[in-house]
Amino acid sequence: MVEEIDLGTHKEVQFRKKKHRLKQQPGPTPTCKLKIRRIGKNLLNYSGKGEKMLSIFLPKEFNYFDLFEKQVSYAVDAAHFFKELASRGNINEDALSKMGEIEHQGDETTHAIIEQLNKTFITPIDREDIHALAKEMDDIIDMINTIVSRMAIYKLDGVNKYLVEFAAMIEDSVNAVAVAIKGLRNPNNIKSVQEACVEVNRLENVGDTVRDKVLAELFETEKDPIMVIKLKDIYQDAETILDICEDVVNVVESILVK
Repeated sequence: MVEEIDLGTHKEVQFRKKKHRLKQQPGPTPTCKLKIRRIGKNLLNYSGKGEKMLSIFLPKEFNYFDLFEKQVSYAVDAAHFFKELASRGNINEDALSKMGEIEHQGDETTHAIIEQLNKTFITPIDREDIHALAKEMDDIIDMINTIVSRMAIYKLDGVNKYLVEFAAMIEDSVNAVAVAIKGLRNPNNIKSVQEACVEVNRLENVGDTVRDKVLAELFETEKDPIMVIKLKDIYQDAETILDICEDVVNVVESILVK
Protein backbone atom coordinates (compact mmCIF):
# COMPACT_ATOMS: atom_id res chain seq x y z
CA MET A 1 0.00 0.00 0.00
CA VAL A 2 1.51 3.38 -1.05
CA GLU A 3 1.54 6.02 1.67
CA GLU A 4 -0.06 9.27 0.63
CA ILE A 5 1.92 12.51 1.36
CA ASP A 6 0.40 15.89 1.74
CA LEU A 7 2.59 17.99 -0.61
CA GLY A 8 1.54 21.23 1.01
CA THR A 9 2.53 20.05 4.47
CA HIS A 10 5.79 18.53 3.12
CA LYS A 11 6.89 21.81 1.48
CA GLU A 12 6.12 23.76 4.63
CA VAL A 13 8.28 21.41 6.71
CA GLN A 14 11.21 21.72 4.27
CA PHE A 15 10.93 25.53 4.30
CA ARG A 16 11.00 25.59 8.12
CA LYS A 17 14.09 23.34 8.19
CA LYS A 18 15.90 25.58 5.67
CA LYS A 19 14.96 28.69 7.66
CA HIS A 20 16.23 27.08 10.84
CA ARG A 21 19.58 26.21 9.19
CA LEU A 22 20.02 29.81 8.05
CA LYS A 23 19.44 31.08 11.58
CA GLN A 24 22.11 28.70 12.88
CA GLN A 25 24.80 29.89 10.41
CA PRO A 26 27.49 31.87 12.28
CA GLY A 27 27.81 35.62 11.53
CA PRO A 28 30.98 37.69 11.54
CA THR A 29 33.16 37.13 14.55
CA PRO A 30 33.90 40.05 16.88
CA THR A 31 37.47 40.12 15.55
CA CYS A 32 36.25 40.33 11.94
CA LYS A 33 33.84 43.15 12.81
CA LEU A 34 36.65 45.06 14.47
CA LYS A 35 38.87 44.77 11.38
CA ILE A 36 36.06 46.03 9.14
CA ARG A 37 35.52 49.06 11.37
CA ARG A 38 39.25 49.82 11.38
CA ILE A 39 39.49 49.63 7.59
CA GLY A 40 36.51 51.94 7.19
CA LYS A 41 37.99 54.38 9.68
CA ASN A 42 41.34 54.45 7.83
CA LEU A 43 39.69 55.07 4.48
CA LEU A 44 37.69 57.98 5.84
CA ASN A 45 40.62 59.49 7.72
CA TYR A 46 42.89 61.40 5.28
CA SER A 47 45.60 62.13 7.86
CA GLY A 48 48.27 59.92 9.33
CA LYS A 49 48.12 56.35 8.09
CA GLY A 50 45.24 57.21 5.76
CA GLU A 51 47.50 59.51 3.72
CA LYS A 52 50.11 56.78 3.49
CA MET A 53 47.54 54.38 2.13
CA LEU A 54 46.37 56.91 -0.47
CA SER A 55 49.93 57.74 -1.50
CA ILE A 56 50.26 54.21 -2.81
CA PHE A 57 47.59 54.91 -5.41
CA LEU A 58 48.12 58.64 -6.07
CA PRO A 59 51.35 59.86 -7.71
CA LYS A 60 53.53 62.54 -6.17
CA GLU A 61 52.64 66.11 -7.11
CA PHE A 62 54.42 67.35 -10.26
CA ASN A 63 54.64 71.01 -11.23
CA TYR A 64 53.95 71.29 -14.97
CA PHE A 65 54.22 75.08 -14.84
CA ASP A 66 57.97 74.83 -14.17
CA LEU A 67 58.46 72.88 -17.39
CA PHE A 68 56.12 75.17 -19.36
CA GLU A 69 58.17 78.19 -18.30
CA LYS A 70 61.39 76.38 -19.11
CA GLN A 71 60.09 75.45 -22.54
CA VAL A 72 58.88 78.96 -23.39
CA SER A 73 62.26 80.36 -22.28
CA TYR A 74 63.87 78.34 -25.08
CA ALA A 75 61.36 79.82 -27.52
CA VAL A 76 62.34 83.31 -26.33
CA ASP A 77 66.03 82.45 -26.81
CA ALA A 78 65.35 81.15 -30.32
CA ALA A 79 63.35 84.25 -31.31
CA HIS A 80 65.99 86.61 -29.94
CA PHE A 81 68.78 84.77 -31.75
CA PHE A 82 66.81 84.77 -35.01
CA LYS A 83 66.39 88.53 -34.77
CA GLU A 84 70.12 88.86 -34.22
CA LEU A 85 70.86 86.73 -37.29
CA ALA A 86 68.40 88.65 -39.48
CA SER A 87 70.00 91.95 -38.45
CA ARG A 88 73.47 90.57 -39.10
CA GLY A 89 72.57 89.14 -42.51
CA ASN A 90 74.93 86.19 -42.31
CA ILE A 91 74.48 82.64 -41.03
CA ASN A 92 77.56 80.50 -40.43
CA GLU A 93 78.13 77.06 -38.93
CA ASP A 94 78.41 78.43 -35.42
CA ALA A 95 75.00 80.10 -35.77
CA LEU A 96 73.44 76.88 -37.06
CA SER A 97 74.99 74.92 -34.20
CA LYS A 98 73.73 77.38 -31.57
CA MET A 99 70.18 77.37 -32.99
CA GLY A 100 70.26 73.58 -33.22
CA GLU A 101 71.22 73.37 -29.55
CA ILE A 102 68.31 75.59 -28.55
CA GLU A 103 65.96 73.42 -30.61
CA HIS A 104 67.38 70.27 -28.97
CA GLN A 105 66.82 71.68 -25.47
CA GLY A 106 63.25 72.53 -26.42
CA ASP A 107 62.68 68.98 -27.65
CA GLU A 108 64.01 67.51 -24.41
CA THR A 109 61.66 69.67 -22.36
CA THR A 110 58.71 68.68 -24.55
CA HIS A 111 59.55 65.00 -24.09
CA ALA A 112 59.79 65.50 -20.32
CA ILE A 113 56.30 67.04 -20.25
CA ILE A 114 54.76 64.25 -22.33
CA GLU A 115 56.54 61.55 -20.33
CA GLN A 116 55.30 63.00 -17.05
CA LEU A 117 51.80 63.36 -18.49
CA ASN A 118 51.75 59.63 -19.22
CA LYS A 119 52.62 58.92 -15.58
CA THR A 120 50.29 61.39 -13.89
CA PHE A 121 46.69 60.60 -13.03
CA ILE A 122 45.70 64.01 -11.65
CA THR A 123 46.81 67.16 -13.53
CA PRO A 124 46.38 70.89 -12.70
CA ILE A 125 44.72 71.54 -16.08
CA ASP A 126 43.14 69.26 -18.67
CA ARG A 127 45.49 66.66 -20.12
CA GLU A 128 44.59 67.73 -23.66
CA ASP A 129 45.60 71.32 -22.88
CA ILE A 130 48.93 70.23 -21.40
CA HIS A 131 49.69 68.20 -24.51
CA ALA A 132 48.60 71.02 -26.82
CA LEU A 133 50.71 73.65 -25.03
CA ALA A 134 53.80 71.44 -25.11
CA LYS A 135 53.34 70.64 -28.80
CA GLU A 136 52.63 74.20 -29.96
CA MET A 137 55.52 75.74 -28.02
CA ASP A 138 57.82 73.09 -29.43
CA ASP A 139 56.55 73.98 -32.92
CA ILE A 140 57.59 77.63 -32.39
CA ILE A 141 61.18 76.58 -31.71
CA ASP A 142 61.18 74.02 -34.53
CA MET A 143 59.91 76.58 -37.05
CA ILE A 144 62.49 79.19 -36.07
CA ASN A 145 65.19 76.53 -36.43
CA THR A 146 63.76 75.62 -39.85
CA ILE A 147 63.80 79.19 -41.16
CA VAL A 148 67.42 79.67 -40.03
CA SER A 149 68.43 76.41 -41.71
CA ARG A 150 66.72 77.42 -44.96
CA MET A 151 68.42 80.80 -44.94
CA ALA A 152 71.76 78.98 -44.79
CA ILE A 153 70.77 76.46 -47.47
CA TYR A 154 69.50 79.21 -49.77
CA LYS A 155 72.68 81.22 -49.10
CA LEU A 156 70.73 84.39 -48.36
CA ASP A 157 73.52 86.77 -47.45
CA GLY A 158 72.96 90.40 -46.65
CA VAL A 159 70.40 92.21 -44.55
CA ASN A 160 66.82 91.92 -45.77
CA LYS A 161 64.71 94.75 -44.32
CA TYR A 162 61.48 92.74 -44.53
CA LEU A 163 63.04 89.76 -42.79
CA VAL A 164 64.33 92.08 -40.06
CA GLU A 165 60.77 93.39 -39.67
CA PHE A 166 59.40 89.86 -39.42
CA ALA A 167 62.09 88.90 -36.90
CA ALA A 168 61.15 91.84 -34.67
CA MET A 169 57.46 90.86 -34.77
CA ILE A 170 58.34 87.25 -33.99
CA GLU A 171 60.41 88.27 -30.97
CA ASP A 172 57.60 90.50 -29.67
CA SER A 173 55.04 87.74 -30.20
CA VAL A 174 57.12 85.07 -28.45
CA ASN A 175 57.74 87.44 -25.52
CA ALA A 176 53.97 87.92 -25.21
CA VAL A 177 53.51 84.15 -25.32
CA ALA A 178 55.99 83.88 -22.45
CA VAL A 179 53.94 86.36 -20.39
CA ALA A 180 50.79 84.32 -21.03
CA ILE A 181 52.44 81.01 -20.11
CA LYS A 182 54.02 82.36 -16.91
CA GLY A 183 50.70 83.91 -15.91
CA LEU A 184 48.98 80.51 -15.85
CA ARG A 185 50.68 79.65 -12.57
CA ASN A 186 48.72 82.26 -10.60
CA PRO A 187 44.96 82.85 -11.18
CA ASN A 188 45.46 86.47 -10.06
CA ASN A 189 47.42 87.10 -13.26
CA ILE A 190 44.42 86.59 -15.52
CA LYS A 191 44.38 90.22 -16.70
CA SER A 192 48.02 90.20 -17.81
CA VAL A 193 47.49 86.82 -19.50
CA GLN A 194 44.52 88.15 -21.46
CA GLU A 195 46.44 91.26 -22.51
CA ALA A 196 49.33 89.10 -23.71
CA CYS A 197 46.94 86.94 -25.73
CA VAL A 198 45.43 90.02 -27.38
CA GLU A 199 48.92 91.26 -28.29
CA VAL A 200 49.81 87.95 -29.93
CA ASN A 201 46.60 88.06 -31.96
CA ARG A 202 47.36 91.63 -33.03
CA LEU A 203 50.87 90.74 -34.17
CA GLU A 204 49.54 87.79 -36.15
CA ASN A 205 47.17 90.11 -38.02
CA VAL A 206 50.01 92.54 -38.70
CA GLY A 207 52.10 89.61 -39.94
CA ASP A 208 49.41 88.66 -42.45
CA THR A 209 49.37 92.20 -43.80
CA VAL A 210 53.16 92.43 -44.06
CA ARG A 211 53.41 89.03 -45.75
CA ASP A 212 50.87 89.98 -48.43
CA LYS A 213 52.61 93.33 -49.06
CA VAL A 214 56.06 91.75 -49.25
CA LEU A 215 54.99 88.94 -51.58
CA ALA A 216 53.24 91.37 -53.89
CA GLU A 217 56.39 93.47 -54.11
CA LEU A 218 58.55 90.37 -54.56
CA PHE A 219 56.56 89.10 -57.54
CA GLU A 220 56.54 92.53 -59.10
CA THR A 221 60.18 93.52 -58.73
CA GLU A 222 62.30 90.36 -58.50
CA LYS A 223 63.31 89.03 -61.92
CA ASP A 224 65.23 85.97 -60.78
CA PRO A 225 62.68 83.13 -60.42
CA ILE A 226 64.98 81.14 -58.12
CA MET A 227 65.28 84.11 -55.76
CA VAL A 228 61.50 84.52 -55.84
CA ILE A 229 61.08 80.92 -54.67
CA LYS A 230 63.68 81.32 -51.92
CA LEU A 231 62.33 84.56 -50.48
CA LYS A 232 58.72 83.42 -50.79
CA ASP A 233 59.52 80.37 -48.63
CA ILE A 234 61.31 82.48 -46.01
CA TYR A 235 58.55 85.11 -45.77
CA GLN A 236 55.85 82.45 -45.46
CA ASP A 237 57.83 80.56 -42.82
CA ALA A 238 58.22 83.78 -40.84
CA GLU A 239 54.47 84.42 -40.90
CA THR A 240 53.83 80.78 -39.94
CA ILE A 241 55.75 81.35 -36.70
CA LEU A 242 53.31 84.13 -35.82
CA ASP A 243 50.44 81.73 -36.57
CA ILE A 244 51.87 79.16 -34.18
CA CYS A 245 52.24 81.79 -31.46
CA GLU A 246 48.54 82.52 -31.90
CA ASP A 247 47.80 78.79 -31.61
CA VAL A 248 49.56 78.76 -28.23
CA VAL A 249 47.55 81.64 -26.78
CA ASN A 250 44.35 80.10 -28.15
CA VAL A 251 45.05 77.12 -25.90
CA VAL A 252 45.80 79.48 -23.01
CA GLU A 253 42.49 81.31 -23.53
CA SER A 254 40.61 78.01 -23.57
CA ILE A 255 42.21 77.12 -20.21
CA LEU A 256 41.08 80.42 -18.71
CA VAL A 257 37.42 79.85 -19.53
CA LYS A 258 37.30 76.32 -18.10
